[in-house]
Amino acid sequence: MARITTPLKIGNLELTNRLIMPPMATSKAGAQGEITPTLLQYYDEKTHGGYFGMVITEHTFVSTDGKSNFNQISSADNSMLSGLCQLSNIIHNNGCPVILQLNHAGSGTKTNVIASQPVAPSAVINPSKADMELPRELKCDEIEKIVSDFANAALRGKQAGFNGVEIHSCHGYLLNQFLSPLTNRRTDEYGGNIKGRIHVHLQVLRAVRKTVGNDFPILFRLGATDNMEGGLSLDDCIMAAKELENEGADMLDISGGMCRYTVPDSENSGYFIKQAKAVKGAVSIPVMLTGGIRTIETAELLLQNNVSDFIGVGRPVFNDSTWVKNAIIKFDSETENE
Repeated sequence: MARITTPLKIGNLELTNRLIMPPMATSKAGAQGEITPTLLQYYDEKTHGGYFGMVITEHTFVSTDGKSNFNQISSADNSMLSGLCQLSNIIHNNGCPVILQLNHAGSGTKTNVIASQPVAPSAVINPSKADMELPRELKCDEIEKIVSDFANAALRGKQAGFNGVEIHSCHGYLLNQFLSPLTNRRTDEYGGNIKGRIHVHLQVLRAVRKTVGNDFPILFRLGATDNMEGGLSLDDCIMAAKELENEGADMLDISGGMCRYTVPDSENSGYFIKQAKAVKGAVSIPVMLTGGIRTIETAELLLQNNVSDFIGVGRPVFNDSTWVKNAIIKFDSETENE
């Protein structure tokens, strides 16, 4: 039976425990997306002591038209390599493996952020946030360019010393927009049923794998539910998970889609337990659950109930940098007394 401190591998990367620092946007990067001393200080503080099994960085934009917010980290060009190296080094020096998250915002951004009209699978206003703009529908050659942008950003992550990359398809961003029937109304090979709606995901995964090689973990963050009428079904989510595993994803990180990272009446811990457990039952690669997990006891119970293989703990750590240290010490102490 898995415990918090049971080691587990993601591809060839061995993690010493099951607690993950998940992606949390900080808006601490520079105006062009460069790594700043403030950002380095933040990650140094959060990972001090090496208590996390693994750290996944906040999302980085793979191209300038895919930037979601001001002061977001960039992985979009080679000028960012030295800063990304500094980021991976500071987390490694604290004793944690680190994954670089890659994203394109699609219609999850605004004209004033990217200085052009946002793009999307279809000209549909993004329902994940209020006051979003009508995007322009992507042409097929533009989609191919975005696939290439993900692959190039992944290579930068490898060159900068990260242990792997995570491809972001959650929270209403571009790949999630392709996944969800709420935002994907295309009638070509990128739309229609679930196999069409995940066509671009598989293209991105193939392109990244070809670029980084077989011994570099690729994680996929999957928006497993929209919690909106006409949104992604659980059956389609499971099929997407199976296809991603078949295409070579090393781990699936389960979170929300158009509902972003919370659900209605979200006082209970583990917002996406139902989806994570269903995905875990359908695939053989590790599965991670994030959302509303606030105590070490809850994390341990989720592992014991076979809901997921890894637990992402975000807000408690964002609010208290000593949370994971105290949680691991408490767990070790209680384990000794069992």
